[in-house]
Amino acid sequence: MATQTIPQPRAHRNVALEVFLWALQIGVALMLLKAGFPKLTGDPTMVQVFGAIGLGQWFRYLTGALEVIGSIGLLIPGLAGYAALLLSIVMAGAVMTHLVIIGGSPLMAGIFLAANLVIVYGRLWRK
Repeated sequence: MATQTIPQPRAHRNVALEVFLWALQIGVALMLLKAGFPKLTGDPTMVQVFGAIGLGQWFRYLTGALEVIGSIGLLIPGLAGYAALLLSIVMAGAVMTHLVIIGGSPLMAGIFLAANLVIVYGRLWRK
């Protein structure tokens, strides 16, 4: 007697996980937009922080642009995983910068790193 398995429809994804990932993507995007714009607009605090890093103000513009571009990418379904991967690299750099160069707590950068890695997993590897 042959046994037959009932195929599970691939189109039905885990709705709770999708809602969680979208909520996480929107939250991270909003927070990193809020962090990226002051870097691009020359906020005095950001100018001082990036002055302490010692790579020049071009690095502030690059970091701010990557945060803003990555945040927008998180809101585009086909790009969200790749945007989260980009932001993970930026946040890993932020954690290392806090630990090695400027001091202060790397906690927020670490939280954003972890959140982006969850998005990378959910959007790129969980297929």
